[in-house]
Amino acid sequence: MLPWKRALRPLAALVLAAALATVPAATAHAAPSSGWNDYSCKPSAAHPRPVVLVHGTLGNSVTNWVSLAPYLKERGYCVFSLDYGQLPGVPVFYGLGPIDKSAEQLSAFVDKVLTATGATKADLVGHSQGGMMPRYYLKFLGGSAKVNALVGIAPSNHGTDLSGLTNLLPYFPGAEDLIKSTTPGLADQITGSAFMTKLNAGGDTVPGVHYTVIATKYDEVVTPWRTQYLSGSDVRNVLLQDLCPLDLSEHVAIGIFDRIAYHEVANALDPSHATATTCASAFS
Repeated sequence: MLPWKRALRPLAALVLAAALATVPAATAHAAPSSGWNDYSCKPSAAHPRPVVLVHGTLGNSVTNWVSLAPYLKERGYCVFSLDYGQLPGVPVFYGLGPIDKSAEQLSAFVDKVLTATGATKADLVGHSQGGMMPRYYLKFLGGSAKVNALVGIAPSNHGTDLSGLTNLLPYFPGAEDLIKSTTPGLADQITGSAFMTKLNAGGDTVPGVHYTVIATKYDEVVTPWRTQYLSGSDVRNVLLQDLCPLDLSEHVAIGIFDRIAYHEVANALDPSHATATTCASAFS
């Protein structure tokens, strides 16, 4: 076997291992038991829009939201989550398919939620790929007419270099093609990919949608972390450590269980009743 072919397999494995950091250990993929994905839920006057949660790469509609979904339900929101981007024969771990196709699945899901709830618009909250992928839906699939706000938690808005790992790909002929063919959802998130170029051409945002980005400087997956930020007239970029310097959450923790980040999500969903997010928000 040629030397570059011997090196190709561990490189691809390392890319996948880094991506695996976006979710906790696999759990049984069962229906939520905390009251979300309840299609009989009707939005209240206080919270008139349903919230759609969009998981990250290798996550799913349950594992990514075992903490945030109940958090929002307790605050009176109708909450829904979907699975997207499944590869044939790969259970539990989603978000690996082509991202433009995943955006089509999100579009259909939002339509389903709006029909069930009777709402005219939804709010979207996504972690990692789930904070970025909806931007394709908003920009190219008519989503801006159906979405009020997009909140991205550690989103891969401009791709990632995986702490410099992707810079090694040109030294391994065929490596990038292997990743594209086996896990296109990962390949699409590499900095400078054709997908990222198309997504961000002509500006990061579309009119009529309120954008919030919540990042952590300890992010080891979407790197450099500042690339998560968006530019636009209706954007709020937030660094978690500016809210609470003691917060050490990295890429996984900020999405899976960080209540300080969740408090800021709640502020973004209901800005007219927002309260200051501090370290004490971990107990709110």
